[in-house]
Amino acid sequence: MHTRRTHRRTRTGSTRLRGALLAAALLATACSAGGASTSAGSPAARAVGSTEAATAALTPLPQATPSELSPYYEQKLAWRDCGVPGFQCATMKAPLDYAKPGEGDVRLAVARKKATGPGKRLGSLLVNPGGPGGSAIGYLQQYAGIGYPAKVRAQYDMVAVDPRGVARSEPVECLDGPEMDAYTQTDVTPDDAGETDELVDAYKEFAEGCGADAPKLLRHVSTVEAARDMDVLRAVLGDEKLTYVGASYGTFLGATYAGLFPDRTGRLVLDGAMDPSLPARRLNLEQTEGFETAFQSFAKDCVRQPDCPLGDKNTAPDQVGKNLKSFFDDLDTKPLPAGDADGRKLTESLATTGVIAAMYDEGAWQQLRESLTSAIKEKDGAGLLILSDSYYEREADGGYSNLMFANAAVNCLDLPAAFSSPDEVRDALPEFEKASPVFGEGLAWSSLNCAYWPVKPTGEPHRIEAAGATPIVVVGTTRDPATPYRWAEALSAQLASGHLLTYEGDGHTAYGRGSTCIDSAINTYLLRGTAPEDGKRCS
Repeated sequence: MHTRRTHRRTRTGSTRLRGALLAAALLATACSAGGASTSAGSPAARAVGSTEAATAALTPLPQATPSELSPYYEQKLAWRDCGVPGFQCATMKAPLDYAKPGEGDVRLAVARKKATGPGKRLGSLLVNPGGPGGSAIGYLQQYAGIGYPAKVRAQYDMVAVDPRGVARSEPVECLDGPEMDAYTQTDVTPDDAGETDELVDAYKEFAEGCGADAPKLLRHVSTVEAARDMDVLRAVLGDEKLTYVGASYGTFLGATYAGLFPDRTGRLVLDGAMDPSLPARRLNLEQTEGFETAFQSFAKDCVRQPDCPLGDKNTAPDQVGKNLKSFFDDLDTKPLPAGDADGRKLTESLATTGVIAAMYDEGAWQQLRESLTSAIKEKDGAGLLILSDSYYEREADGGYSNLMFANAAVNCLDLPAAFSSPDEVRDALPEFEKASPVFGEGLAWSSLNCAYWPVKPTGEPHRIEAAGATPIVVVGTTRDPATPYRWAEALSAQLASGHLLTYEGDGHTAYGRGSTCIDSAINTYLLRGTAPEDGKRCS
């Protein structure tokens, strides 16, 4: 699963979906969330594939900082101009392996925008948009540092660190542009043994590329290690407690921090929450259900519009899905021209990714209708290809960001693989197709990639309690496609001080998406420390 976030205020057209979406990226990921690294003492958990909740909880680290980590906690950052007006950048060192801090460092990129005032400075507010693999610095500079409420930016230094292996922090690289083009076009709904072999070969080539690029780092990009890096940054910034807003996968990162350092946890907002107690297969299945829920909402809206290419006001939502699936099936045998400079055509896999991308934000539904109309009625795949490219962060020159590489690297380390063989996927297909007749088959096969990862996982499913932490706000959206609402319910119930804040609506995540009720509750919490009443609902 891939977790990213979008903000409608900074994006229009094809750029709307860049920044930080969250999804089970077709062909790129297995599942997000996960367990504790062995370096932090990973908890026991049930076998992968079980649908029962994990009973073991993440164990907090000792309150006292080990002496061998003191050089990291006491380092001074040398701030410099970022090249972006108003922002400063620095490089922070962290141990590659927290269990062996003397055996090498990892260099992490940090950025900040100092509090603008007036008013009392409240310290640093760390932000993370999700992924795993989304650039927190990009999110800070393009949205949070300029788009968060003025009162919040006035009283907090807005801060971001790209997690290890991500963007500016020693990024993991796996494939070059042409190789990634081929990878994203691989058929993820294999019809026979030959196509199955091609898909497995694609996963193996991707994994081998990652392993060859960063053999040491690949063993140390877990969520637990990223959370420990955040504690080093907290100390270096001079904050007694961490104040944090995390979206999508960023909620798992923030919750992990709280589980490891409950005494150092300040005001945490976890928006679009994940459930760390679930194994990869269950996470992927429930996310598949989430995309189906979002698609049904889109379908109901689509048939009310005069330009819906999948039906009219008399078309039932399930028939809208059948019409879309029929379109995908046609592309499986006859891809559409897309006017691409590199000669790519719109394949079934690219079209599916484009549709999934638009499920994150109802503001993209019009763009999706237009793109589907062009593809279905005019045989022009350009619009859907633009949506897919935005999702994969493919640049105009044919290069890719490292989003998908880091995404797989973290996911495959955090949890044991959802499936270990094509046979296991085939056995699970009925369950996935029941969860989503439109997306289920592709999302099931996309869950196979970690089976071929060159590094063994260090995490397991577990609960996060963070006993002793101050109130933590967990935000869930009822029709969120990528982080189903039940995950927010589960995480808030696990956290000893969790407060569930519900947005009744569409789209992925809720803060800054137009709900005055949600924004007011979160702003009050960040500025005054007063958490909303547990169970508060907004629309």
